[in-house]
Amino acid sequence: MKIGDKVSVVDEDLEGIVTSTKGNIVVFKDEYGFTHQYPKEKLVPKNVDFYENIKVVKKAEPKKLISKKHHKNHLVLDLHFHNLVKNPSDYDSFERLFIQKEKLLEVMAFCRKNNLKRLEIVHGIGDGTLQRMVLDVLESQTNLDFYNKEILHHQSGAVMVEFH
Repeated sequence: MKIGDKVSVVDEDLEGIVTSTKGNIVVFKDEYGFTHQYPKEKLVPKNVDFYENIKVVKKAEPKKLISKKHHKNHLVLDLHFHNLVKNPSDYDSFERLFIQKEKLLEVMAFCRKNNLKRLEIVHGIGDGTLQRMVLDVLESQTNLDFYNKEILHHQSGAVMVEFH
């Protein structure tokens, strides 16, 4: 490097024109008139001719692969009692609610174990006992958000759960 050469500092946003050299130390003045001293190995000559004849090769960007797991639709759990047991008339109301709650907890554990992100719980409209039980269970859980599937309706009969 000689006096008058343009230089740039490696790993810093600093450049200027060489004013003097003292052995391994190069002194240069930046655009604001400040002088800086750096060893030669920290400086790079800023010669525009170096870069003019270099061709830029555009490489095709690789496509982001999305796993097949994430293409699946969300899991749907229908808590209507006739879907859970063979003979619904053999159970009284307390047993029905208990079986529905156990099935809900079992499916939620399955979703967490298999890293499923969304679960739709169909509880029906009815008198609201099952809906209250579903909401109580969801409120007691952590790392999830839930909301009525049909936002515009007062009571939709289904709840969408998103796991974190």
